[in-house]
Amino acid sequence: MSAQHTDQILTAYRIGALNGKHPLYGDEGSRFYPGRWNKRSSPIVYCSQHYSTQILEKLVHANGVMPPDLYFITISIPKGICYEKFQTAAHSGWDGKSQRICKEFGDRWVREKRSAILLVPSIPARFETNILVNLAHDASKAITYERAKRISWDDQLYRS
Repeated sequence: MSAQHTDQILTAYRIGALNGKHPLYGDEGSRFYPGRWNKRSSPIVYCSQHYSTQILEKLVHANGVMPPDLYFITISIPKGICYEKFQTAAHSGWDGKSQRICKEFGDRWVREKRSAILLVPSIPARFETNILVNLAHDASKAITYERAKRISWDDQLYRS
């Protein structure tokens, strides 16, 4: 699929530690701890289209035990940014235990700098969208984010 351009401003969310080893809006974390869509050699910024999806993603990856001192940022993706959407129908098995299909797709997308953002389905919330940012793409410089805000966790998340 070739890159298209957004016809409206998109909003994305990212959760992380404010004073952690890696910047909250940065791709360094994915270089050391690659996710489903990247290899160490193809770092990206993992975000979600909705705040609730980003919370769910964090809960899944943290095995339900969230550090108390997490923050979120609201990311603004301007109108006209080039994007690509992962076509699930064209990639049978993309959602399996093996992440090979996704890693190879994401790695190629980063290296070829096909677009600034890649829209992919969330694994724990299949009808939701995660937004991957390729900071190596020139157009990603137009993406901005607001000052980080602390997350207040609801104790109900931890009731057994």
